[in-house]
Amino acid sequence: MSTLAPLRLLREPWNASEGNQSNATAGAGGAWCQGLDIPNELFLTLGLVSLVENLLVVAAILKNRNLHSPMYYFICCLAVSDMLVSVSNLAETLFMLLMEHGMLVIRASIVRHMNNVIDMLICSSVVSSLSFLGVIAVDRYITIFYALRYHSIMTLQRAVVTMVSVWLASTVSSTVFITYYRNNAILLCLIGFFLFMLVLMLVLYIHMFALARHHLCSISSQQKQPTVYRSSSLKGAVTLTILLGVFFICWGPFFFHLILIVTCPTNPFCTCFFSYFNLFLILVICNSVVDPLIYAFRSQELRRTLREVVLCSW
Repeated sequence: MSTLAPLRLLREPWNASEGNQSNATAGAGGAWCQGLDIPNELFLTLGLVSLVENLLVVAAILKNRNLHSPMYYFICCLAVSDMLVSVSNLAETLFMLLMEHGMLVIRASIVRHMNNVIDMLICSSVVSSLSFLGVIAVDRYITIFYALRYHSIMTLQRAVVTMVSVWLASTVSSTVFITYYRNNAILLCLIGFFLFMLVLMLVLYIHMFALARHHLCSISSQQKQPTVYRSSSLKGAVTLTILLGVFFICWGPFFFHLILIVTCPTNPFCTCFFSYFNLFLILVICNSVVDPLIYAFRSQELRRTLREVVLCSW
C-alpha cells in the first residue's frame, strides 16, 4: 500500500506500541476500522495527471510575457510546489512497484538515502504549497482593496523576496521536520500553520466577497436590476465555497489526523481514523490536481497560451 515517504512516518502514533495499536483497532472493531486498500496505480495515475497539469501551467506562464506579473509568478510557484508533490509521489510509487515485482533490488542503505531525499522534497512542497495558497489570497486582496496602489505595493522585487522567503522557509522547516518528526511540538507547529492558513484565506476571501456584494448591491439599486444582483451574488458565493471547500476537504483530514496523533494516540476510535491514512494522502494529491483548475485555468490569457503550448506553436 503506497504512502508518501515523510507522511508515512505519521501513519501511526509513535508513542503507542504496536500491540496496543492492534488491540485498540480490534476493540473499536468493525470493518470500517480496516481502512481502505488503495492501489499503487491510483497514486501513480493521480501523480501523472497532476504533473502534466502543473507542468503546462509553468510552461504557459514562462512562454507568455503578458503573464510575467507577481500574481502569475505566485501561481507558477504554486504549480512548482504541486509538481514536487507529484514527482515525489511518482518516484516513491514507481520504486515500490518495481521492488514489489522483483524488478529492482536496492541495498537498504540506498533505500534510506532515497527516502531522505523524498522526505525533503515532499515536506518542502507541502509547506510551500500551503504558503503560496495564502500568498495568492493576500495578492488578490491587495488587488481588490488597493487597486490603485497595487503596483507600488506588490513590486517585482517584493514578489521575488516573497517567493525566495517561502522556498527558504519551506526547505528549513522540512529539514527540521524530518529530524524531529517524533516531537509533538513539531506536529503542533504544522497544525498551527494549517489553521493559520485556513483562517487567513477564510477572512480574506469573505472580506473580498462582501465588498463585491456591496458594489453589486449599489449598482443594482441604481439600475433597478435585482435579478442581476442576485445572480452575481450567487456566482460569487459559489466561487468562494469552491475555493475554501476544496482547501478544507483536501487538507483538513490529514491535519485532523495529526491532531489525533497528538491528542489521543491510543484511543480506539482515533486508531480507526488512523487506518484511513492513505485516503488522506489521496486527497492531498488531489489538491495538486485541482489547484490548476481553480487558480490558473480560469484565466483566458493563460488558457490561450496553454493551447499554443499543447499545439507546440513556440
